[in-house]
Amino acid sequence: MAYEVEPPKYVRLAQTIQRRIEDGTYPPGTRVPSENQLVQAFGMSRPTVVRALELLKRDGWVESRQGYGTIVRGRPAVVEQKDRRGSEALARDESHAAGRLVEVGYVPVPVRVASALGLPKRAKVLMRRFLVEEDGEPIELVSSYFPAGLVEGTELESAEPLPGGTRVHLEARKKVRFDHVTERVSARLSERDEAELLDLPEGVPVISVLVIACDASGQALQVSDVLLPADRQELEDTYRLT
Repeated sequence: MAYEVEPPKYVRLAQTIQRRIEDGTYPPGTRVPSENQLVQAFGMSRPTVVRALELLKRDGWVESRQGYGTIVRGRPAVVEQKDRRGSEALARDESHAAGRLVEVGYVPVPVRVASALGLPKRAKVLMRRFLVEEDGEPIELVSSYFPAGLVEGTELESAEPLPGGTRVHLEARKKVRFDHVTERVSARLSERDEAELLDLPEGVPVISVLVIACDASGQALQVSDVLLPADRQELEDTYRLT
């Protein structure tokens, strides 16, 4: 039986403030109510309010200005990028992509993924793991995680390659709408099974791009951990100085 799990209080508060920004209750350029006002208005503790505001600042909805408080920025602008791992993970047609589906099944949710999905520790989530290959060599390992409540009525549990990509499939089957993606980049040592799939020598780290795909309210619908062998990557960016 699948159980729906509510996101943490601070995530729900951040989602409520996002909706008020989008519907014009908190217009861009105006101040967000103070921490004390938010505590009183929503009946939540100050730490919960502080975490919600930090989340909104991180995602670009609001900003702090010295002497003015917290100011509404509005919906974060989509930044044009040459290389979008998140878009690729959501749109990948497993039936035609270069590579292979290596694992499908329910697993204990990883800590970073649990935080993004708003799930408690030790909750079970569905994982689809796809190994991207180029000329027969593994170049990328994508582990995508889905909350159990979103899986029912879909083909996500199928061990067969999924045509069309997860975004198209979920939007058609569950009537949800993917709105924006947040990507978090970090480096770590690979797990043994990850190293074997990526054919990594012992001690070679991986670059992890945690892709958090959300609806307009900020609720995460899918989280993908994209692993790239660090010894085969070169990151480059060019930008204008102001």
